[in-house]
Amino acid sequence: MFTGIVEELGEITAVENLGDASRFRLRGPVVTEGAKHGDSIAVNGVCLTVVEHEGDEFTADVMAETLNRSSLGALSVGSRVNLERPMAVGERLGGHIVQGHVDGTGQVLARTPSENWEIVKISLPAPLARYVVEKGSITVDGISLTVVDAGSDHFTVSLIPTTLALTTLGHKGPGDPVNLEVDIVAKYVERLLGHQGERADERHDGRQEAGR
Repeated sequence: MFTGIVEELGEITAVENLGDASRFRLRGPVVTEGAKHGDSIAVNGVCLTVVEHEGDEFTADVMAETLNRSSLGALSVGSRVNLERPMAVGERLGGHIVQGHVDGTGQVLARTPSENWEIVKISLPAPLARYVVEKGSITVDGISLTVVDAGSDHFTVSLIPTTLALTTLGHKGPGDPVNLEVDIVAKYVERLLGHQGERADERHDGRQEAGR
């Protein structure tokens, strides 16, 4: 589990094509401190497993499914990435519950700067729209953000100077892809309500059958 509070802005230092997968080497002095084989690190919101660790760099294998369903396939040497280690038990939950399981990708549509913050408009895949609500939480490239406006095919977020300076959203422009993970609580509620509806239908059918 992650919180969506980015610890540092890392960098891709090597990409190796493995045919049906890719191996990334990434630099991140903060997240590699004490890292070992098998640890999890979120890269632009995607939970990856540390394969090797040396100095301030680590490598991670990314399978084809992840490359196809996230924006990681568009990364190359020199790309900046958001990095976060898993939440430790007993620590404060600064953002919201983030699994590191990307639900889809969007694109930056527009940026509107103001004196002390910036509004960023991002496209929203239709299947995810029902999970995104005004003032709700969403994860964009691994960043826990609050939705300002939620439309049927887009949403907006307001970014403070710290977020602009320390994450990838400070550098992405219109057309750039971003990874999206919706609030897991919304998906659980939807599933539970669906099961309640199924049970109600079963009880109704049972009563009709008994009355025959």
